Amino acid sequence: MTTHPSNRQPEAYKWLILALSTFTFTFVVAMPQMSLPVLFAEISDDLGLSLVQVGWIWGIGSVLGILVGIIGGSIGDRFGPRRTLAVACVLMGIAGAARGLSSGFASLAVTTLITGLAQWSIPMNIHKTCGVWFPKEKLGMANGIVSMGMALGFLCGSFLAATILSPLLGGWRHVLFAYGVVAILFGIFWWRTQEKTGNEDALSEHKTDFRKAVLHVMQSRNVWLFCIATACVSGCVNGMLGFLPLYLRNLGWAPVAADSTLASFHAMSMVFAIPVALLSDRLGSRRGMLMAAAALICLGTGLLGVVGGALIPAAVLMAGISRDGFMAITMTAIIEVKGIGARFAGTAIGLNLSVMGIANVFSPPIGNWLERFGPGVPFLFWASLVGASLLCYLFVQRTGGKS
Repeated sequence: MTTHPSNRQPEAYKWLILALSTFTFTFVVAMPQMSLPVLFAEISDDLGLSLVQVGWIWGIGSVLGILVGIIGGSIGDRFGPRRTLAVACVLMGIAGAARGLSSGFASLAVTTLITGLAQWSIPMNIHKTCGVWFPKEKLGMANGIVSMGMALGFLCGSFLAATILSPLLGGWRHVLFAYGVVAILFGIFWWRTQEKTGNEDALSEHKTDFRKAVLHVMQSRNVWLFCIATACVSGCVNGMLGFLPLYLRNLGWAPVAADSTLASFHAMSMVFAIPVALLSDRLGSRRGMLMAAAALICLGTGLLGVVGGALIPAAVLMAGISRDGFMAITMTAIIEVKGIGARFAGTAIGLNLSVMGIANVFSPPIGNWLERFGPGVPFLFWASLVGASLLCYLFVQRTGGKS
C-alpha cells in the first residue's frame, strides 16, 4: 500500500507509524528476547544445559548482530526502513519459531544465532523511522515512546513467559512458536504501510550508497564514542538480566518471586522511559543525561553483588530506572551527531548495535564463569563495564535537542 509522492499523509499518520513501531518492539523483539531468561530453567532441564552453556545461548544471538548492525542499517538507508522492517519481522518469526524445534545445545545455538540475524535489523530501522517521521524537537519523545514499548515487552516477557504462557501453551517450545506467528503478522503490517512523502531528507535515503554511508559514519569520532559507551552499558545489562533469575533461584527464592523481581526492572524502566527522554529534550544535554543514566545502572548492578534480602529488589529497581530511557537518548544523540541526521541514521545506529553485539556475546558467559569465585562477582564485573562507559562520555562533544 503505497502513496504517490505528490500526496501527503494526514498528520495523524505519523502517530500510526509510531504506534506500529512501538508494538513491533514490544511483541517482535522484546517479549521473545526477555522470555528466554525465565524459561532457561525449563529449557536447561529439557536439553541438559550447564550454566555456562546457558550464558552462551543468551549471548550468541548477538554474534550475527555484529555484522548485521552495519548491513541492516545500510540496507535501511538504501531501500527504506519500511521494506527492511517487513522482511526482518518475517525472518524473525521463522527463525525464532525454529528454536522450538531444538534437541540440544548445538541446535538451539544455531537457531538462536540465525534469529539474531533478523532481530538486530529491527531496532536501527525503528529508530531511523522515528528520525524520518518526527522533527528534531520531538525526536527524543518519539524514541522515548518506542523505547517504552521495548520496556513493556521486556516486562511482559519476563513476567508472563514461564508462569503463564508456558503452562497455557504446553511448554517453552510452543511459546516460541507463538512468538514466531506474531512476528510474521507484524511483517505483513509493515509491508502495507506507506513511505513518508514530501520530505527531502526521507526521500534521499533511496540514493544513499552503501559504501559511502559506511565510510561517512565510521569517520565520526562522536559516533564511535557513543558506540563504545553503549556497548559497555549493554553488556552489563544483558549479562545481568540473563543471570539474575538463576541467581535468585540459587539463593532459594521461589520461581515466581525471582521472575517478578526481573519483571520489576522492566516495569521501572517502562515507567521512566518517556520522562527521561523528555527531560533530555528539555535540558538540551544528551551527554549529561546519558552519564546520569549510566551511573544509576552501574550503582544498581554493583549493589546486587554485595547486598542480600530485601535490598536486592531495591538494587534491581535502581538499575532499571534509566535503562530504556538511556537507549532512547543514545539513539537520539547518534542521529543528532553532526553529519548523520535521518539520512545516515540507519548506518550509524547499525554501527552502534554492531559494537553492542560484541559486548552482548561475551559479557554473559564471562560473567557466568566468574560465578565460581563468588555468587556476587558477576554483578561486580558487569558494573565495572558501565564504569568504563562513563570515561567515554567525557570525550563526547556536546550534543542535545536544543544545541
